[in-house]
Amino acid sequence: MEEWLKDDERLDYLLAENLRIIQSPSVFSFSLDAVLLSKFVNVPHHKGKMVDLCSGNGVIPLFLSARTKGHITGVEIQPRLFDMAERSIRYNQLEGQIQMVLGDVKEIPQQLGIEKYDVVTCNPPYFLAHEASDRNISEHHAIARHELYLTLEEAIQSASRLLKQGGKAAFVHRPGRLLDIVTAMRANRLEPKRIQFVYPKEGKEANTLLIEGIKDGKPDLKILPPLYVYKEDNEYTAEVSELLYGKE
Repeated sequence: MEEWLKDDERLDYLLAENLRIIQSPSVFSFSLDAVLLSKFVNVPHHKGKMVDLCSGNGVIPLFLSARTKGHITGVEIQPRLFDMAERSIRYNQLEGQIQMVLGDVKEIPQQLGIEKYDVVTCNPPYFLAHEASDRNISEHHAIARHELYLTLEEAIQSASRLLKQGGKAAFVHRPGRLLDIVTAMRANRLEPKRIQFVYPKEGKEANTLLIEGIKDGKPDLKILPPLYVYKEDNEYTAEVSELLYGKE
């Protein structure tokens, strides 16, 4: 096992997918948001070309590999996270389906090809670069969480440039940025088609937003039923439990 892991890394299970992923408490561990986005987005089952922007340790490409036979490219700017993702892909013997690219999301359409992809997913940094919250964390976490190298608008613009006409882009973000997201999507030819709000519990405010758009799609927005993460006893709801652990 030591040959796969470095420093304080560990090998965690993705139980519903029967896969393993390399994680590190000091560098990067994926959150529920990545799980939600990977299950929310519509993907072609048998073929197609997909790109995941801001891939971190490759968690969304790994999740997507269980839902599609299409090819998935993950894009990550941090060399350490890119390396973790590459090792996870090799560990799961998915080199034939998943490719990682070390690069800047802003420049990636020129590198990978403009209007060549069917699906783009993105779990972008949530916090503005000037916000004080969590700025005392490690550099790896700061880059992943704050718009230090990539703004929301830049992520949406790159997603649109990668997509074919009729292709789908899906994002996970905070509800407070909903109007910013919709404005930027429409400015970049992505018509919002599906939105789902995620709530920590019934009676609480939504704290996560899932949104999917179609490039050059016609206006027709569907608001999906709410998704609740926890029950009153602080156990996962049946829906979220199935997403994480699979059907019993």
